[in-house]
Amino acid sequence: MSTASPAYDVVVLGSGPGGYVAAIRCAQLGLKTAVVEKDAKTPGIGLGGTCLHRGCIPTKAMLKSATLLDETRHAADFGVRTSGVELDFPAVVKFRDKVVIKGARGVEYLMKKNKIDVYAGWGMLLAPTRVSVATSEGTTVLETKNVILATGSVPRDLPFLKADGKKILNSDHILKSTSIPKSMLVIGSGAVGSEFASCYARYGTKTVLVEVLPRLLPIEDEEISKEIEKSFKKKGIECWVKTGVKTVTENPDGTLHVTAETADGKEKAWDVENVLLAVGRRPVTEGIGLAELGVKTERGYVVVDGFQRTNVPGVYAIGDIVMMPWLAHVASAAGIVAAEAIAGVDTHPINLDQIPGCTYCDPEVASIGLSEAKAKERGHDVKVGRFNFMVLAKSAMEHTNEGFVKIVSEKKYDQILGVHIIGPHATELIAEAGALLRCEATTEEMIRTIHAHPTLSEAMHEAAEAVNGHNIHG
Repeated sequence: MSTASPAYDVVVLGSGPGGYVAAIRCAQLGLKTAVVEKDAKTPGIGLGGTCLHRGCIPTKAMLKSATLLDETRHAADFGVRTSGVELDFPAVVKFRDKVVIKGARGVEYLMKKNKIDVYAGWGMLLAPTRVSVATSEGTTVLETKNVILATGSVPRDLPFLKADGKKILNSDHILKSTSIPKSMLVIGSGAVGSEFASCYARYGTKTVLVEVLPRLLPIEDEEISKEIEKSFKKKGIECWVKTGVKTVTENPDGTLHVTAETADGKEKAWDVENVLLAVGRRPVTEGIGLAELGVKTERGYVVVDGFQRTNVPGVYAIGDIVMMPWLAHVASAAGIVAAEAIAGVDTHPINLDQIPGCTYCDPEVASIGLSEAKAKERGHDVKVGRFNFMVLAKSAMEHTNEGFVKIVSEKKYDQILGVHIIGPHATELIAEAGALLRCEATTEEMIRTIHAHPTLSEAMHEAAEAVNGHNIHG
């Protein structure tokens, strides 16, 4: 049964960090806006999408507990005596869920504040100007002038190994876990795999991290990859690169037997309680009417231009369903571009060379711009400066002072091309680098920017000085 509804200027499919931000910007620009979310009325979920409920936020809540546990265990180093320190995982779960619920309520409030209508159900394009919302109670058809697709992504399986939610887990499953395994093998060392390996190792799980590519965090600068592997091994995480998992079978005692082929062609095997699949994500683009409308896709991803427009007039796409980095802040930025393009106001396409990437493992990793290898590949005459955190006075007051800042610049104009950080609070420090790249700053301008003492940000200043060999403390 179908019912008519008021016409909208924009209907957004999906309420993740791309969808809800796009909806708010549309409303701010005077466009009558609606959001369609399949989980809007699901108990314990609601608005907010994967990032809030099954991704960024619950993961960081768990990592906070892991960090606090580790720091408390070493509190005596700072003159604070503790005893009986242990992990209360049910309390961690309570904290994790509390953070998520608060975030979901915040998104609900923002929808009401901006007078955005929310429809619970599965959204599907019937035409560029018509969206159906299917629920168990029937179907509602929304008439609209424009549609923004923000349907997100789900974890990938391997061809020979599928997550069952019991022993073989993906990120969705592990973020609903209520117990800690004694042992776990993580397949994939990108941000997701590295974060969970770092988290559970500190919880006390014997952790193995397996990566088929030549290095951990393979999209980062090569020096960062080397440093994180060294740090992980020092912390007791067993790391294997150039290693491909071949089979996962169940032992008589219920554990999993995992076999893999190493770089030298030898077989390696482990027996673990759980396997975590962290091998990437796939876009949710099936069942939303794309093929029927002729919306162009490539390998399941929607093809868009710099203003997030598809080949079908009035239909836009953002977030994990387009060929851009799978990052919440990228989805949000793309949502604003799409909203402004629809409203006809001045806007700017996303610069893919200026997207910060953050991995919240221990130590933290953050980067923006070109790696040293990528800068050379593009033909730049590269100059590099590095500075170790351990030299700084402020780092002596941190739980960890390992890692460094690396700045990649080009020789002719001294322009900063990339900044790469591994160490304490790297994910916060990278914001300065974002501003510098946006303004096409030089290392000289960074040097002449006075950085407060004592701070960790002094490492940024010293790394800039190191580009020309002038750093004071290195």
